[in-house]
Amino acid sequence: MPGAAPASTATPAPTPPPAGSFALRGDVVRPATLTVADLRRGWEQHRVEVVFDCATAGPQRHTFTGPLLREVVTVAHPRFDPARRKERSRFLIAVDGGDGHHALLAWAEIDADFGDAPVLLATRMDDRDLDGDGPQLVVPSDRCGARYVSAVTGIWVGPLRLAGTLPSEA
Repeated sequence: MPGAAPASTATPAPTPPPAGSFALRGDVVRPATLTVADLRRGWEQHRVEVVFDCATAGPQRHTFTGPLLREVVTVAHPRFDPARRKERSRFLIAVDGGDGHHALLAWAEIDADFGDAPVLLATRMDDRDLDGDGPQLVVPSDRCGARYVSAVTGIWVGPLRLAGTLPSEA
């Protein structure tokens, strides 16, 4: 039809999840949108006391409660064979926060056969519920809180795909 605007071929930007919730997506069978209440109801709650000692703010002491990240992400069924360790070890987890912070973890860090780190998606901080704020990523083994992500809005899980081999040193 003359004068008609061409159809758009651009992919629309993903709709952000509702406040206090996050999208679980990536190379998974069952993407989902979860809330802090879902995290509190659906998984065992773990409590950790952490001290983040950062150069700019000094020691920060907090108590967090929430499920283990690996247990939450596992329900999305990442597309790897759980029996194949090397396949699992190629997967990464990227976490986005509403405050603009991001963190990246290797699946092997949280996998019970590898690092077995008790990384949490906190539903409570210092005995305060985080329902309105969204969950917080907590990596208790980190000395500095750089991978602490407030108001988690998204978690992406997927494999590392290298375009070729890594460069060797000369």
